[in-house]
Amino acid sequence: MYRYARAVSFGPHRLLLRPKEGPDLRVLRASIQAIPGASLRWSEDALGNIVAHATFAQRARTLVIESTLEVEHAGEESPAQLACASVKLPVSYSAIEAPDLQRSMARHHPDPEGRIDAWARRFVRASGDTPALELLEGMVRAVHDELRWEPRDEEGTQMPIETLSRGVGACRDFALLVIEACRSLGLAARFVSGYLYDPSRDVDPAPRGGATHAWVQVYLPGAGWIELDPTHGRVGNAHLVRVAVARDPASLAPITGTWIGFPGDAIGMEVDVQVRAMRDVDESGARRLPGRRAEEEIAPRRAG
Repeated sequence: MYRYARAVSFGPHRLLLRPKEGPDLRVLRASIQAIPGASLRWSEDALGNIVAHATFAQRARTLVIESTLEVEHAGEESPAQLACASVKLPVSYSAIEAPDLQRSMARHHPDPEGRIDAWARRFVRASGDTPALELLEGMVRAVHDELRWEPRDEEGTQMPIETLSRGVGACRDFALLVIEACRSLGLAARFVSGYLYDPSRDVDPAPRGGATHAWVQVYLPGAGWIELDPTHGRVGNAHLVRVAVARDPASLAPITGTWIGFPGDAIGMEVDVQVRAMRDVDESGARRLPGRRAEEEIAPRRAG
């Protein structure tokens, strides 16, 4: 919810709220409600993310955008181990895959002293014959064990070299560090935004164990896009509900848009993310597809 000192007009808003479906994730129900009312137009961007374009006709002192989702999620504690087992560095992408992966392999942030390169090489065997999964597990464990997580309300993402220098960052900072480290080793990597389900908080009387989150996908031949969660030191998609992907986090703000008023009119905003697990059977008692069924009620923040 966004609050203003007086009624303001709202320009077009871009909403990245509906999850990007895949073999591990299916959207059962999805709705977006806005106050004041909005007209919605849906589209798919260049990376397959689902985008809602909202147009507002009324002025208001508050803007509320609420997304309610019910998804079926097949979480894995570790990715397709057999598919990954034979992949070793240096990775070679096929002539069919390589053109589509080039931009996800290119470095996006400066590293004039080669600090990211040196950090990434820590996880490469001296022999050079390093299993890709071993390298990725080593990276995310190092982030979890050696860097300090600290939530940050400021917009934007730290430069990867700053995250290394300070030894502290938010989930999006850790994700960007791992992405640049993977790219330095010739791996295609991209940024993921979505929701984190925390089972330890999913207890009565308030089953609301959720938060917005950021993590990483790395492409391995034969295995596809593998999920990495540096903040928690995990490889695999367990407890991660993917919403959108991009080569750079700047394009993944959940809500972007404009408003027309005086500079001092903006008072502030409130964010609430609620996630709860549901029974994995349907109304007739039949078992659903393998995976976790979850219902989410989200009022995301404006980021980036």
